[in-house]
Amino acid sequence: MSKDYPVGILLGVCMCIDCFGQAQAELQRFIDNHVNKVRPLAIQCNLAEWEAATTGSDQAYARAAELRLQIRQIYSDANEFAYLKQARNSAQIKDPLLARQLELLYNSYLENQIDPETLKQIVELSTAIEQRFSTYRPILDGQKVTDNQIKQILRTETDVQRRWLAWLASKQVGSQVAQDLIKLVKLRNRAAARLGFPNYHTMALAVAEQQVDQLDQLFAQLYEQTRLPYEQLKRELDRTLASRYGIDLDQLRPWHYHDPFFQEAPDIYGLDLDTYYRGRDLEKLAAQFYEGIGLPVEQILKRSDLYEKDRKNPHAFCTNIDRAGDVRILCNLKDDHYWVDTILHELGHGVYELYQDPCTPHLLRQPAHIFTTEAVAMFFGRLSSDPLWMQRMLGLSDQQVRQISQPCKAQNRLRQLIFARWAMVMYYFEKQLYANPDQDLNKLWWDLVERYQLVHRPEGRNEPDWAAKIHFTIAPCYYHNYLLGELLACQLYYAIANKIGAKDLDLVGNKTIGDYLRRHVFELGAKYRWDQMIRMATGQPLTADYFVQQFVAGKD
Repeated sequence: MSKDYPVGILLGVCMCIDCFGQAQAELQRFIDNHVNKVRPLAIQCNLAEWEAATTGSDQAYARAAELRLQIRQIYSDANEFAYLKQARNSAQIKDPLLARQLELLYNSYLENQIDPETLKQIVELSTAIEQRFSTYRPILDGQKVTDNQIKQILRTETDVQRRWLAWLASKQVGSQVAQDLIKLVKLRNRAAARLGFPNYHTMALAVAEQQVDQLDQLFAQLYEQTRLPYEQLKRELDRTLASRYGIDLDQLRPWHYHDPFFQEAPDIYGLDLDTYYRGRDLEKLAAQFYEGIGLPVEQILKRSDLYEKDRKNPHAFCTNIDRAGDVRILCNLKDDHYWVDTILHELGHGVYELYQDPCTPHLLRQPAHIFTTEAVAMFFGRLSSDPLWMQRMLGLSDQQVRQISQPCKAQNRLRQLIFARWAMVMYYFEKQLYANPDQDLNKLWWDLVERYQLVHRPEGRNEPDWAAKIHFTIAPCYYHNYLLGELLACQLYYAIANKIGAKDLDLVGNKTIGDYLRRHVFELGAKYRWDQMIRMATGQPLTADYFVQQFVAGKD
C-alpha cells in the first residue's frame, strides 16, 4: 500500500540522506589520507624496531624512536582530532565500517592530544628504558648471564644460596631503570590530566574500550572464586618446596619459586616435560602443527628471528610489519617445554595477524582487541602440556600418556591459578602506581605480592624489584589483558568443542579448528568491538565461567 507524503517532508528526507552521504564521503577521504600518511611511517618504524630488537643497535633504536614520534605527532594534530570529534558527535556516519574506523581513530587521536614537548619526552624516555632492558645482562658470579640462564637456575638449582644470588641478579635491571620509569609515569599522567582523565591508567583503559570499574569487579570476583583453591594449592606447593630445599615453611622466600616473579608454576608433581622436547626441532614441530590445522606459518617463520645472540632482545614477541602479510616472531629458542609453549604462543599471535581478511579496510585489519589476540596465543600455547597433543605430535606411547595425564592436569591447574594471582598483582600495582607514583612503591609491590600471591617479602630489602618487569615500560596498563585472554581462551575452547561435539579437543590435523578461528575470529578483524566479536564467535559475552569450570572446579 502506498502513501502520499507532503513535499516538504520528502525534501527534508532527501536533504538528510544527502547530508549523511556527504559526511561519510568526507570521512572516507580523511581516512584514505590518514592511512597514506601513517602506513609508510608505521612500516619503517616496525622494521626499525625489529632491527633494534634483533641486534641491539643504537642507531636502530634511535631511528625507531624518531619514527614513533613522527607517527604520534600525526595523531596529536588538534585540528584533525577536532574533526573526528565533530564527526563522532554528529550522528551522520551510518555505515558500520566507517563508524568503526571513526571510533578507533578517535581513540587513537584522543590519547595523543599531548603537547609536542611532553610527547617527545615520553617517546624518547620509553625508548631509552626499553633499550636498557633489551641490552642489559645481569652479573652472576662475576659473569654476564642471560634471562634463560637465570630461569634455568631457578627451575633446577637446589642450592639455596645460588638460587638467592640468581634471583638477585634477575632484579638488577630494576635499579637501572626505576627512576626513569617513575619519571615516565609522571609524564604519562601529565598528558592524561590535560585530557580530563584522573591519570594515565584510566585513560589507557578508556581508549582501549575498557572500564576500570568493570575490571575491578571481574578481578574481585576471580579473587574470591580462586581464593580457597589457591590457598590449598599454595600450601601444597610450599610444603613440597620447603622439603626440597631442607628449610621450614616460614623460611620460604621469592627465590625458592621457579621464576623471578612467581608467575609460573613450579613442578611439584614430578612432571619434567623438558625431557619430551629435548633434541626436538621446535621450529619444525610448530610448523607441522599449524600446517595440520589449516593455518600454515612458513610465511611467518621465514622472516622470523628464533635463536639467541648477543644484544638481541631476550624475550619473545610477534609483530605485524605492514598488515599485508609481513608477520614475524622473535624467540630465543631452547629445546625445552618453556620455549615450545612460547613458539606456539607467538605463532598464535602470528596466525591471527596473517589470516586477516585482505578486503577489510586497513584500519580494521587487526585483532578486535589486545586481549583477543592474547587469547588465541594462549589457546595454542597451552597445547605444549596437553598429553593428547604431545602424543600426536611427539609420538608418545599410550603408557607415556598415562604417566603424564594426571600430573599435566594438576600442573595446568596450578599454573593457571598462580598466573591469575600474578596478574592481579600487576593490575593493582599499576593502577596504584599511576594513582600516586610518589608513594613507597617498593613497599606497595611487596604488600600486593603477599596479599595475592601469598609470598613472603625478603627481610630488610628496599629495592625497586617491581621495576625489573619490562611490561611497565613497553606495554603500560596492558597486563590485565593476559588474564582476560586466559578467560577467552577457555571460552573459545568450549565453543569449538561444542560446535564439533567433542569433550576433549584433538587439535592435531583438525582443519575444523583453523577454519573456525579464521572465519569467526581472525577475518572479523576489528570490524566489531571486542565484546560484540566475542558474543558473535562464542554465542555469549565474555565470562569467567569456563575458566572456573576448567581450572577451579576441575571439570573437563
